[in-house]
Amino acid sequence: MLSQLSVKNLAVVEKLDLSFAAGMSAVTGETGAGKSILLQALNLALGHRSDADLVRSGKDRAEVSAVFTITNAPKIQSYLQQQSLDEDDECVLRRIVSSDGRSKAFVNGTSVALSVLRSVGELLIDMHGQNEHQLLMRPQQQCDLLDSFAQSSDACAALNAVVEEYNAISSRIEKCNNEQDLQKQQSELLQHQLGELKAAVLEKSELESVEDDFKTSANAAGLLEKASAILSQLEQESGANEQLLQLSHELNQAADTDKKLLPIAELLSSAQVQTQESARELTNYLGNLPIDEEAAKNLELRLTELHDLARKHNCQITELLEIQAKISVELSTISGAFDALGKWQQQQQQLAEKYHQQAAKLSELRSKKAQLLSSEVTAAMQVLGMPGSEFCAALNPKPVGVHYYGNEAVDFLVKTNMGSDFKPLKKVASGGELSRISLAISVVSSDSEYTPTLIFDEVDVGISGAVAEVVGQKLKQLSAHYQIICITHLAQVAAFGNQHLRVQKSQDHKGAITTVTALSATGRIDEIARILGGSQITDKTRTAAEEMIRFSG
Repeated sequence: MLSQLSVKNLAVVEKLDLSFAAGMSAVTGETGAGKSILLQALNLALGHRSDADLVRSGKDRAEVSAVFTITNAPKIQSYLQQQSLDEDDECVLRRIVSSDGRSKAFVNGTSVALSVLRSVGELLIDMHGQNEHQLLMRPQQQCDLLDSFAQSSDACAALNAVVEEYNAISSRIEKCNNEQDLQKQQSELLQHQLGELKAAVLEKSELESVEDDFKTSANAAGLLEKASAILSQLEQESGANEQLLQLSHELNQAADTDKKLLPIAELLSSAQVQTQESARELTNYLGNLPIDEEAAKNLELRLTELHDLARKHNCQITELLEIQAKISVELSTISGAFDALGKWQQQQQQLAEKYHQQAAKLSELRSKKAQLLSSEVTAAMQVLGMPGSEFCAALNPKPVGVHYYGNEAVDFLVKTNMGSDFKPLKKVASGGELSRISLAISVVSSDSEYTPTLIFDEVDVGISGAVAEVVGQKLKQLSAHYQIICITHLAQVAAFGNQHLRVQKSQDHKGAITTVTALSATGRIDEIARILGGSQITDKTRTAAEEMIRFSG
């Protein structure tokens, strides 16, 4: 419930601090006193459009703070927790409007986007009358209200959970179907490529050596000639090996005379051994050198085949086996996607069947309760000064499919005169009639979950006498379930309030100033008497006011 409202420099209000009580609070004042300033202040705190013109003349900014007690308000508690804005059992909304038109919004001291402030406000206050901030006008609120009246909110939430899961599966299926043709083409290409690579019978050792082998084979004749010539130079009778042997022998003899020659003799001896080993390796090389022209031709063909494959896959020959493994993985992934599609389609069918079963039960329950809600609201409208009027909670079928909130849309319809046609609630022209219809719906559905605070702005426009008293009784009845703040100009309605706030406007050297005062028991009698008899309060009007307050209690 709204516990406190603080306003600074807003239009005709210089400073205002108000405390609100539970139950019903009546707000009265002379015409033009500024009763609407409370609504303007609350609208700002609730995240509605701001205007630089609202800032009091000569001031830099206007500021509004609204403090709510949310101990028994699970919806707002849950939302604040989701937004990481929760703070004990209070919710403080704050709005600052600068004279340049800019504004800032805060929830529990944290700066938030205006949309967040508005979402929080919609869970705290619902305003009826004068076409401002009426949640009841919204189709979704009408659906929620009917479900709450029918005690089917849990069933609707369970149905929405099925729809959420169904939509998630459907999105996967749609994405997979959209990609299916492309995936089929890709799969065919990958299978062809994999077939080519497997047909090539690739082996790692061959891929690493084939280019060198071909190079050797292609130049075998030249290599044979050069290697043979070198071997001849090494091994002939006066060749390098024979010369090194002779020189090594002579140097060893000299070293017997001068030991300093020993290291040099060892180097020369080592060179001779290396030369002899080289000759032996050259002999082996020549023995293994491929000189088969047919084998060389086959090697050339194989290398061409491998080069063609490497070009197709834009890689080196040595990387062909990696490409083959990668293609196998891609094919497995695509195959897995096709298998998953079948499973998703099966799950989708199961969820659709589950939805239709639950939606049918919800539709049946809504249909029964919609009739009851329609008759009870119609009856309430009669006693609220709207004879011949009717209310209908219509259920409009949605197209065949799976829908959030079930198979039907809820639409509140009314006709305000006998013989006229039903029209959507939002198209009712008279603000007073709209307020009373809202009051009737609120009273009938008062055991349903609603916002903690309901504000009725001049709900009694166009009525008087006994009907006005009934309106007061209905508001009092509703205040047993919600905090009610009623702006009224009728004594019969104001008398039912357990808290009475009076709005007054005065003039001083600074200009017009509006103040709001919580009245004492005596002040309340005087205010009711003023409404009954005008500015001159007599003993008769005071007595009448006392009786009216006593009987309303």
